[in-house]
Amino acid sequence: MKTILVSAYAVNPFKGSEDGMGWNFIVQIARFNRVIAITRENNRLHIENYMAENPDTVYQNIQFLYFDLPYWMRFWKRKGQGALLYFWMWQKAIPGFVERSGAKFDLVHNLNFHNDWTPSYLWKLKKPMVWGPIGHHPRIPSRFLAQFHQKYKVVESITWCVKNIFWNVIPSVKSTARNAHKILAMNSSVESRFPLHTEKIEIMPSVATGDFGYSPVRNTDLFTVVSAGRLVPLKGFDLTILSFAAFLRSLPESEVEKCQLLIVGSGPEEETLRRLAEKSGFGRQIRFIEWMERKNFLSTLKSASCFLFPSHEGAGMVVAEALSFGLPVLCLNNCGPGEFIDAESGFAVPQGSIAETTSALAEGLLKLHSNSELLESMSQNARKRFEARFHWDRRGEQLQTIYQNLN
Repeated sequence: MKTILVSAYAVNPFKGSEDGMGWNFIVQIARFNRVIAITRENNRLHIENYMAENPDTVYQNIQFLYFDLPYWMRFWKRKGQGALLYFWMWQKAIPGFVERSGAKFDLVHNLNFHNDWTPSYLWKLKKPMVWGPIGHHPRIPSRFLAQFHQKYKVVESITWCVKNIFWNVIPSVKSTARNAHKILAMNSSVESRFPLHTEKIEIMPSVATGDFGYSPVRNTDLFTVVSAGRLVPLKGFDLTILSFAAFLRSLPESEVEKCQLLIVGSGPEEETLRRLAEKSGFGRQIRFIEWMERKNFLSTLKSASCFLFPSHEGAGMVVAEALSFGLPVLCLNNCGPGEFIDAESGFAVPQGSIAETTSALAEGLLKLHSNSELLESMSQNARKRFEARFHWDRRGEQLQTIYQNLN
């Protein structure tokens, strides 16, 4: 059994997304190894409360060390503003903190944030180093931002300028890639950013999920399409609405009443999307649910027919959750959700024009709606894909193989 030193900026077992992934990765590593996990002080209460409420023998293999920069170096960080700059500073200070702690370990693993354009400095501890999973959201094609405020195009351009500066100018990012013994990539786009180090790169999506009561029995009275996430252009909910409306137009009126789209989430573009739903002529079939307890969301997935997620992002935790309930996934053929599914578990459509893209998604919905055998087959294969690739236990086993091969 080895001892793995992990830096995990975001860890909160009560949350999803980055924080939840941080917790689950640590637990998976601890299934096979001792873990020294370095995280921020503001995560302590959540971690300790969760461990008290949910006892597990695996915790015996985990030691948490809580570390923050002095207050004068972080007072300006509020509600996510400046988080990446602080993360950079925090990472840079970790080697000194570790040396002062006297911790003994065999390997180091920089776990999160899950991006490939901010550096790690764990390699300075002179132990074999794992970096990742890392990745980035692909750039959103400008045609898919046309329906939204001009500010999103400006922000997208600025974001990509900053990323390119880090990739191509900041030497510490290249030093991280050069000194890492293994680079875990969320998706295939990472290889293009570190072409000199492709022999070190292994694909490992950052997203995974547990098993929350899958049942092959579904409500056959309604064809329920679910989509979920923050209501921002990145998630592609305009394509969700347009493709669902195009699908309904291909049905007899009697069948339209038996179909519904549930959009679960909130965000700054909610009103824009509500107007788009009304304009489509099918406002009655499209429901917006701003907030839902996690157990209720999982129950919604359990009774759904399929999951529609034309997001432009490079990841997507909800895709793993949908697959766990045996839901065929309809998405864009990109380096995010498009790489999570295959032709047996869903439809990944090309990113053409808005009309071409929505038409292809609508065609996928129609195939699932009109062919019960196809729906059943894809549902079974979606569940198999979850079990093979997106169960948290698969992440732990993959990491253990990697650790065993590093000396």
